Amino acid sequence: MDLRVGWAQWFGPRLKSWQIITGVSSHESAQPSNVELQSFSSPVSPLAPVPSTTFSESMASNRGQGGIQQLLTAEQEAQHIVNAARSAKMARLKQAKDEAEREIAESRSQVELQFQKKVAASSGDSGANVKRLEHETEHKINHLSSEASRISSDVVQMLLKQVTTVKV
Repeated sequence: MDLRVGWAQWFGPRLKSWQIITGVSSHESAQPSNVELQSFSSPVSPLAPVPSTTFSESMASNRGQGGIQQLLTAEQEAQHIVNAARSAKMARLKQAKDEAEREIAESRSQVELQFQKKVAASSGDSGANVKRLEHETEHKINHLSSEASRISSDVVQMLLKQVTTVKV
């Protein structure tokens, strides 16, 4: 007596759903043609668990489900790898940004320090420049006054001559 036959008769239209869930194709679960269907008065309870497939059929079904499980596992691993790579990339970008900002701050401070040194040097020299300019100005004034005193008598003579001479 084939137990699958009684089970299939009991569930009738639900057999297709069962085949889809278990992964057994219709030709694997088909009833043998030489076996008659059992009636409900069978000594075997129709609600008792009945093995529906042979060992090789269940192994094939498990391999199919195992393949799907492997694909799902591989997809999860790939997603973890992608997420880890994305996180590492973001960490490297953040580190590079921080380093660039630090270098910019150092460069700015160096340029500011050089500017302050130049300002201090030029303002310190301004006192020396003022003294140098005062010295040059006094020298030029003394030179001009000595030249003026040297030629002043000639200028007075020339002016008197121009004023006293009458042209006709």
